[in-house]
Amino acid sequence: MNRLSRRTLGLVATGLVALSLSAGAIAEDKTLYQRLGGKPALEAVVGELWAITSADERINHYFANTKPEAFAGQLVDFLCQAAGGPCQYEGKDMQAAHTGMSLTDADFAALAENVEMALDKFDVPAKEHGEVMAMLGSLKSAVVNH
Repeated sequence: MNRLSRRTLGLVATGLVALSLSAGAIAEDKTLYQRLGGKPALEAVVGELWAITSADERINHYFANTKPEAFAGQLVDFLCQAAGGPCQYEGKDMQAAHTGMSLTDADFAALAENVEMALDKFDVPAKEHGEVMAMLGSLKSAVVNH
């Protein structure tokens, strides 16, 4: 009986380890979009980003003729698609959208700071925070000096 209990306990422990590893793998299989909290979370962060950026005298003049809902809708769709979500971004590619604006490295850095503040307000975990910032950073060459 003691031998059976040890064997059963061993099987149960092995099963729990396997389930734990599977749960970890499932968590790793989630898209950035899912890990961020889906569209409602993106909408909240983008809404905060608009509030911060529209008050930021370094760059708010670039958005003077932009309607908040247009900004939010396109940015949410862009981020949603880029993060592996179900949205379809239908706006211009980043270079076309920013050509003629003559954005500088400082302008890009200001917006990046604003994105970080918006992410921080919602306590976005470090891993996801880093992934969002890396995604933003990857756009720099398409946005700056065009």
